[in-house]
Amino acid sequence: MKVLGISASPRAQSNSDILLRKSLEGAKSAGAQAEYLRLCDLNIQPCTECNACYSTGVCPIKDDFQIVMQKMLLCDRLILATPIFFMTVCSQAKILIDRCQCLWAQKYVLKKPLAETADRDRRAMVIAVGGTKSKKMFDSIRLTMKYFLDVLDMYYAVNLFVNKVDMPGQIEEHQKALNEAFRLGAELACADASRPEKCTDVELFS
Repeated sequence: MKVLGISASPRAQSNSDILLRKSLEGAKSAGAQAEYLRLCDLNIQPCTECNACYSTGVCPIKDDFQIVMQKMLLCDRLILATPIFFMTVCSQAKILIDRCQCLWAQKYVLKKPLAETADRDRRAMVIAVGGTKSKKMFDSIRLTMKYFLDVLDMYYAVNLFVNKVDMPGQIEEHQKALNEAFRLGAELACADASRPEKCTDVELFS
């Protein structure tokens, strides 16, 4: 079982990053092989909407996206963690998502299946942390991730949403969030667990 954790936060050791690391600890406790990636450590340029992928299925921009894309296609489980900026994912996460337009073109324009994902039980978890008391800020996360994970041929299994956490390291004081991140990571990595009928929301709202 290969679990890939992607941290989108621009802030090192951010609240969402800490929860991601805790989830990966949970995955390891279940016997999984876990890998951590931080998008700010990579060179991933934004999509230029050149539409070259509409005829080739391949993005012509050569950077670290190709490495991340292959890791996302080959993993069994994906955990993506993002802070919420202006009611949606942060820019680092959005750049990664937008670059997956080439996969969308391959599947829906060129009608070519993603060979790496064929006939595999692949599931994903999303971690999102917001600083305000609003609960609506998680609505756009659900919608964006639904279509992003569809392109990756991944079942959207679970969300961990936490609000009113903003200051650096503040999540360390939220023991329930840390415990839930560990538990959900372990459950996600369990190969024998049945797939939920719909996405599970774990919402820790103050």
